Amino acid sequence: MTSPDDSSNDSSAPRGPDQETADQEAEYADRVYRSPGGIAGGALLLAIGAWLGIDAIIRGEGRTPWLALAGLLCAVPLVIAFTVRPAVYAGRDRLRVRNPFRTVTLPWGSVAAVRAGYSSEVLAGGAKYQMWAIPVSLRQRKRAARRQARAATEDPFRRTSVQAAADADEERRAQADRTIDELRGLAETHAAREGAQGEPEVRWAFEVIAPAVAGLVLLAVVLAIT
Repeated sequence: MTSPDDSSNDSSAPRGPDQETADQEAEYADRVYRSPGGIAGGALLLAIGAWLGIDAIIRGEGRTPWLALAGLLCAVPLVIAFTVRPAVYAGRDRLRVRNPFRTVTLPWGSVAAVRAGYSSEVLAGGAKYQMWAIPVSLRQRKRAARRQARAATEDPFRRTSVQAAADADEERRAQADRTIDELRGLAETHAAREGAQGEPEVRWAFEVIAPAVAGLVLLAVVLAIT
């Protein structure tokens, strides 16, 4: 979350309610949730693919350069779509879910539930949308459960303060579960806002689909004529 730079404002000047409301709006920025592991893996795959593909284009003979070019044109958008592109943006009025091939905009008033089972999901408008940017790790959940069990064994009589115990329990939970709880809280807080009403909107990511399909067609043509 970011906040504006207030160094240029005169703190001694009187401030009306409209100015305070504008300042509150300016201080709020969308919370962005992404998968660091997915981005790192995508960057590694892109680097390896670019190295092999460019080498094949420059040094290859016969149909090899064309196959490498078609393969890159098809594979690069798909790698970006599944690793770098996924993100979840939580604002004051809406939740924007950017998945590999489409972007879903959900006003908070239309969100019925946010949950994490084997995948992170949001229910809105009678439909279910997965959130690729918030992967659920069963290994993390098992590790968190072991930490909670160990903590309960070490402090069976709850000698620590209630707040400290609650904070410790929260830290021991899996990252996906903590993120889902945060999104659920935002949905409950902002659902009644006037600007948070409306129907879900879905936009297909043609900027990803078009080059991938073009690369696939080029690859099929090259294979057919050689």
